Amino acid sequence: MLKNIEQMKQADAVQAEKKKERNKNMVQEVKKANDIALDKKAEKMVQEKDEDMKIVEYEREKRAMIEAQLAEEKKLKEEKELEIKRLRDLQERAADRQAEIDALRQKRAFEENERNERAKEIAEAEKRRRQAKALDIARKQ
Repeated sequence: MLKNIEQMKQADAVQAEKKKERNKNMVQEVKKANDIALDKKAEKMVQEKDEDMKIVEYEREKRAMIEAQLAEEKKLKEEKELEIKRLRDLQERAADRQAEIDALRQKRAFEENERNERAKEIAEAEKRRRQAKALDIARKQ
């Protein structure tokens, strides 16, 4: 019986050792599975961070492109306004020059009319003087 008890103790010890080994293997498998899961989770986080960075970069580039486009549109608008102002200034100078020319022509025409009127008055006065002189000579005869 002692021998039986000894065999049973040994069998229990062997089973306990096997159970301990199985538990150790299961702990290692669980640890390995956890490590794999953690690695996948970390990899997924890195991918998500990369995607977020790509989105941020895309939005930054898009904003920069829109700002550049707005700046170009503003520049073109300012250039157009400057060109319009330049053309208006040219038009205004041309109109002022034409007004000066017209005023000068009007002044010259007015002066020409005055000269003609004075010449006509002088001619009429000369004619009356000659007629009066001729009349005076005719009376004396």
